[in-house]
Amino acid sequence: MSVLVYAENSGGSCKKPAFEAVTFAKKTAELLSTECIAVTTGSPSNAAELGTYGASVVKNIDLPIDHFDDQVYATILAALANSLGSDTIILSHSGQGKALAGRLAIRLNAGLVSAVNSAPTLAGGLTVTKSVYSGKAVATISIQSDKRVITVQGNSMPPEKVGAPVSVEAVDVDAPPSRITVETLEKESDAIPLPEAELVVSGGRGLKGPENWGIIEALADELGAATACSRPVADSGWRPHHEHVGQTGVAIRPNLYIAIGISGAIQHLGGVNNSKTIVVINKDPEAPFFKAADYGVVGDLFDVVPRLTEAVKKFRSDSK
Repeated sequence: MSVLVYAENSGGSCKKPAFEAVTFAKKTAELLSTECIAVTTGSPSNAAELGTYGASVVKNIDLPIDHFDDQVYATILAALANSLGSDTIILSHSGQGKALAGRLAIRLNAGLVSAVNSAPTLAGGLTVTKSVYSGKAVATISIQSDKRVITVQGNSMPPEKVGAPVSVEAVDVDAPPSRITVETLEKESDAIPLPEAELVVSGGRGLKGPENWGIIEALADELGAATACSRPVADSGWRPHHEHVGQTGVAIRPNLYIAIGISGAIQHLGGVNNSKTIVVINKDPEAPFFKAADYGVVGDLFDVVPRLTEAVKKFRSDSK
């Protein structure tokens, strides 16, 4: 029996989502009195560092394909879990993790809980929690199956350094041929990926047009934050769809979410209301978003936001 955690990587190295998943896996392994085994693909440069977050060993699989194929990955991860006797599989609640979770659960005949947001407990079985009803409630779920697959919601499990770097062992797993051919690949910019961002500045239709988006970017630059937008903004082509946050877009839970010129429809709130602190700037005092805000500013964003940006800039300058 062991806990197996898939530590995905991008750009040749493991990043925050992998460290969060390993931290969760380590806590789960301690609860079950077993070990935490991390698995990587493609030999990320910092794979050994996963040991500092609780992995007792790192297994690396050098795949014959250079792109993500959920069918291939699920097959090899299931085979590795069976060979290691792993009854608990941990994944990040990312695009890859969500694509893999269902396939792994079927292959392993395992119970599946996605988007878990706190450390597990042993209360009538391995028990976890997750947000439900667009973040308005929390469900407590006891997994009764012999095997289980869990995805960990981003920014819900701060990475904890509890050990030291460990050895990385190469493992051979028969990988089926991929039925996917990648003809072109367009990578996003070097901006902070939204699911990983701890600070997010988001804009809505109150910006009036894409020509005014510089107001959002200026504040985000000063804060070191990622930028996001509401669905109407993405649908209008003002911003790319990967920046759309909400129930039908990217679900995020940053430490700080600043909503500028966004009314706060329930579909938008469904993707952001797990943010630790929400600040709303809107000229309409009746905007629904104010009911969910920790702090609200009623005012014209074209006046308020530049002044806020200057205040942040001055604060940073004075703090040096």
